Formats: sequence, C-alpha cells, structure tokens
Amino acid sequence: MEMEQLLSMGFPDELAAEALAATGGKSTLKATEWILSHKSSTTTTGAACSFELPVPNPNPNQNPVQPKLDRFFHFQTKPSSAAANAVQEKEKDREIEPSPLFKRLKTRHDVDSTTALHVPHAPLSERMRPVNINDVVGQDHLLSPNSLLRSAVCSNRLPSIIFWGPPGTGKTTLAKAIVNSVAVSYKFVCLSAVTSGVKDVRDAVEDARKLRVKSNKRTVLFVDEVHRFNKSQQDSFLPVIEDGSIVFIGATTENPSFHLITPLLSRCRVLTLNPLKPHDVEILLKRAVDDVNNGLSKSVGGTRVEVNHDAIEFLCSNCDGDARVALNALEISAITAAVRVPVKEVKEVEQEDESDGCSPYVALVTLDDAKEAFQCKHLAYDRAGEEHYNLISALHKSMRGNDADAAIYWLARMLEGGEQPLYIARRLVRFASEDVGLADPLALNQAVSCYQACHFLGMPECNVILAQCVAYLALAPKSISIYRALGAAQKVIRESVGQNEGVPLHLRNAPTKLMKEIGYGKGYIYTPDDPSAKQSFLPPSLEGYKFLDWPKSNTTDK
Repeated sequence: MEMEQLLSMGFPDELAAEALAATGGKSTLKATEWILSHKSSTTTTGAACSFELPVPNPNPNQNPVQPKLDRFFHFQTKPSSAAANAVQEKEKDREIEPSPLFKRLKTRHDVDSTTALHVPHAPLSERMRPVNINDVVGQDHLLSPNSLLRSAVCSNRLPSIIFWGPPGTGKTTLAKAIVNSVAVSYKFVCLSAVTSGVKDVRDAVEDARKLRVKSNKRTVLFVDEVHRFNKSQQDSFLPVIEDGSIVFIGATTENPSFHLITPLLSRCRVLTLNPLKPHDVEILLKRAVDDVNNGLSKSVGGTRVEVNHDAIEFLCSNCDGDARVALNALEISAITAAVRVPVKEVKEVEQEDESDGCSPYVALVTLDDAKEAFQCKHLAYDRAGEEHYNLISALHKSMRGNDADAAIYWLARMLEGGEQPLYIARRLVRFASEDVGLADPLALNQAVSCYQACHFLGMPECNVILAQCVAYLALAPKSISIYRALGAAQKVIRESVGQNEGVPLHLRNAPTKLMKEIGYGKGYIYTPDDPSAKQSFLPPSLEGYKFLDWPKSNTTDK
C-alpha cells in the first residue's frame, strides 16, 4: 500500500523502494520525508537512478520543507519520528507556502470535481438541450409569433407559468430557454419538488428579494415536478407570486386540475405541451449526430458516428414523442456501435490525428443497434394517474359506439401498460347494465362470467377472456333506458318532487293485528289473482309519472 501511494505521488519505482527500505517500509510519511531530505544527494550522485522532483525547490541552498505531508493521504497518520516533529516545529515558527507539488495535485482534484457534470459525462439529452427559444423544436402552438411565450419574451416581462405535459416534451427546456431569450437579465433558480421542501423555497425567495433590492434584478423560480408538493407546500408560493417577489414557473406531468391547488392555478397560466411529433424528434436526433462539440461523438470518446436512416426512423416512431427517450436510446446505440470498432485501429488513427480532436474512424449505428438500445416500447401509463382514466374512457366509449376493433385496441393498451384485469372486468360488468341493459339481458351474464374467469386465471391467460367480453359488448344492441330511468327517479327524489311522501297504506306490509287495524295493506289487490285489476303503486302526488321509457316491441333503444 505504501509503495502504491509513493508511486501515485510521482516518485520513480527505484527511489520509492529505496526510501521504504531506509525507513522500515511501514510509513509512507517517513518515506516521503526521507526522499525530500535526500533530494540533493539523490540528484548529484551517480546512482543507478537519477531523480528530479516534479517541481523543484525554488531555493536550492535551503533544505526543502514539506508542510503537513499527511494531506496527501486519505488515512490519519501520527508521525513519531524526529524529522516529522522538526517539520511541525518549523511550521509553527514561520508561515510556509505549500509546495508547488501540493498545489498541482489540488488543482487537478478541483478540475475533476467541477467537470463531473460536463461533457462527456452528462447524458446526450442534457448536452443537446436548446439554449434559447429559437432552438426549441416542436410545441408550435406555444411558440407561434403571436403566442403568449413569444409576446412575453419580446416584452421582456415573464408571467408565472405552469407547464403541463408528458415527460420529454420540453418543459424544463422551455423554462430555461425563455429566461435565456429575454433581453432583461433574470436569475434562474431551479428546484425539484422531489428533493426540496418549504425551507428551500423560503431561502430562494429571500435571496430573490435581496437581489431585487440590491440590483433591481428579478428571479425566476423554476420548480420541477411541482405536483409532488402537498397543499400546504403549494400555499407557500401564493404570497410571493402575488407580490411579485419571484416569477414562478412550474412543471408537472400530472393534470393540474387534480394535483395543484386552485389559488395557485389562478395566479399562473397553464400551458399544455403535447408529445413531440416524429419529424420533430428526427430533427433533434440529426442535430445530435451533426454536433461535433456536444453531440453524439462526445459520447464515444471523439469517434465519428453515422446513423442509418432506418435507425432514426425506428427511434422516432417508438419513443412516443419523448425526446429524452429517443436521445438516450441514440446514445446507447452509438456506444454499442463504437464497441465494434477495433481498438488497435482506433489508437492508430487517434495518434495520426491528435490535432483534430475527433477521430475520422466511423462507428455506424444500424437498426439492430437501435432495437437493442430500446429493448421494449415505452408505454405512457400510470394506474393512479390521468392516463389510467383516459384509456378506460376510450374503451368504454368505443364499446358504446359499436366499434369492436377500437375497443380491443384500447383494451390491449391497458393490459400492456400493466392494468389490473379485475379492474377492467368490473367496468365491463357496469357497462353490461348501463349501455346494453334490456336490449340484451344476457350481456350481464357474460360480463359477470368474465370477471369470475379473470379471478380464476389471472394474467396473462385471462387476456383473451377480456377481449371476448369486450367484443361481445361492443357488438351487442344497446339500450340506456334503465340508466335514464334510474337517473330520472333520483332527480325526482333529490328535488323533492311529490314531497317524498310516505308509502301508501295499501302497499305497506301488515304483519301484526295493530298494523292491520291502522289500515296497513288495506285495499291491496294480489296481482296474480287478478292481473287485469288496476291499482296505483306510486305516491298520490306522482300518479302517472313515467320513469322507464321501454317500448313494447324488441327494437333497440338508441
């Protein structure tokens, strides 16, 4: 371990071994002090190995002093040698500038830490993020010449906005782009509702107020995934938006009507972002291929990359309008293609063209690379989110419209998205009575049997049972007479039409003598004994009221 540490500090093998042998080989600190103290003799004698320190001592007549050598090491050391004690005493007596060797190591460490998020370590989707509003691709309904965003940028006055849209459609990109495009300077503060809390928001607001007082510069507070904040956390935005302390921009993938409080919505404009169209995604992918500075070649160490048109088309049609998915898949495809480049050839070419900064050797991304990178198609589906209700609504309406093909398609979308089969089966039971009803009473039997079969089998075996029931209900005759009749009766009750009278005496049960004497059941005609007898079953105030409109013939009620 001591040998490895000495070598990592730049000392030659022979000198490191000699130092360890002279100091007992158990302390890297002692060995380093020995090397520094024997520098002059090591460089002037005709030893087998001449050594020159990486950075020479500026005063050769003075014995070099290396302050606090244990800064080099990641473990704690307790020097006990006389030399180490002497060094510490000298440091107390006078202030010594750290040696250039220590400066060089520290600078290199700082550069590594600050560049960790820069090219090429940042994902391709982050490196290719547009800087200004003119570089943004897609969302034409938001970026037209007379749109709200364009007008805000031209007037140098940004309103508070909430961007709502699926992942990868440009919510964060638009927020940064409009701030960069405004002629007036804004400070951009980015928070994530996943990792931040009210304290972070308060600190950002306080800094924004101080900045405005000091330099009259406003702050844009961007909160990603703002729907993750609860109601009390969202309340903290209200006063600072109201008094203009900040310009608030939120981004959410969930329906703001369900996940954001009404007061916040009233203070912001909600702008909807749509999934990108395939030709928009194609523009982004080609831009990444052509960009030499931040594009695809940086992901593979400077090797030039070419992408087949088939691969680009595949990524565009399978990303579901998510630019991040497409760019990340393209980057993985390029890495896969670059692995096929022979290492020997790459090294030879790089040595010949070091000055160019980019290897002329080409890695070709094929359709197979794109498929391998994509693995499986990305489906936007959340069983607890809006898409869950959108798809079940599409299934229900397709069956109601007698379109069995569309109904089976939406069923397949739900199953591929991971929906629970019993949830779908329960909806089919409801549909059998609500939309088919008396037009085909056997539809309810079919739906209940479907639910029981799904309960017995589970996925994936029950998928065909669900499809059979969906097709049956879509092709069955429809009648909503029962649904309407129940709704009309409930409306009469809620509105107290007929004052919600008590049950007429002749319809009441009379199990006791007292009840019979009061008049319960008096005048009731047992219908099986006299089918033609006429009697009223509604309260007197609702006499003759019609709820169910069902024709005597078997024609379908549309």
